[in-house]
Amino acid sequence: MAKLRMMLFFGSFNPVHKGHIALAEYAVERGLCDQVAMIISPHNPFKQSWAQAAETDRLEMVEAACKASKYPEQIVPSVIEFLLEKPSYTVNTLRHLKENYGSQMELSILMGSDLINQLPRWREAGEIIDGFDIYVYPRPGHPMEFSTKRTTFLEDAPQCPFSSTEVREALERGESVEAMVGEDVARYIRSKALWSLGYKLTVLNAAISRSPEDAELYIERGKCYFRQNEWGSAINDFRKAQKLSPEMEEAKQYLEMAEEILEFRYIDIYNP
Repeated sequence: MAKLRMMLFFGSFNPVHKGHIALAEYAVERGLCDQVAMIISPHNPFKQSWAQAAETDRLEMVEAACKASKYPEQIVPSVIEFLLEKPSYTVNTLRHLKENYGSQMELSILMGSDLINQLPRWREAGEIIDGFDIYVYPRPGHPMEFSTKRTTFLEDAPQCPFSSTEVREALERGESVEAMVGEDVARYIRSKALWSLGYKLTVLNAAISRSPEDAELYIERGKCYFRQNEWGSAINDFRKAQKLSPEMEEAKQYLEMAEEILEFRYIDIYNP
């Protein structure tokens, strides 16, 4: 009996968007695999954990996106990394899958050109490089600079004009994101108020209470206050970031902008 050809698409999916699903559909349509498993990473070692929505929220969104895809039976969510040791290292997940399902599945990996360039830095990268077929889709601005003997570059794979970061930024501005994530995912995001400014402030407050010496957290919270025109709170956070990390240019720039706005709007106070 032939093995099931399972393509593993790892990601934070924070949030999942139409570009992710288009790539999974492409892999199915081109016969690169029998199924695509959208593996939701609970914590990417190269990303800030505070910026990620809860695991359950990201799972719900991926489930909704898979169901709304062209191939809901072949594009499926996977919570395998929720069950393994954290932080999530790809090599550990691959070992687990190979040991437990290797007799039933032929595993391959789907990743962007930005990620394969980072692959040599991953934990025990040699095991991944030697042991798995890797399919690479182009990411704008990230030409593929590293490849393996088992790499296939998918030159004609669909390229998405936006990223999960841009989806989150649009949500912070209060903009509709249905065109980027689809109706079902957008509905879920609205129901939980995910990535709104209020949501981000709550997350940052919790992160700062855990890591009060992290200058980057104060910068991010200061930006939220800045967008809400809460100048005093914004300035306090930018000053705190400067104190913690004097070489941080972004804190200086935002502090100067906030002070310029106050001087312009409240000239009588600044110049009695």
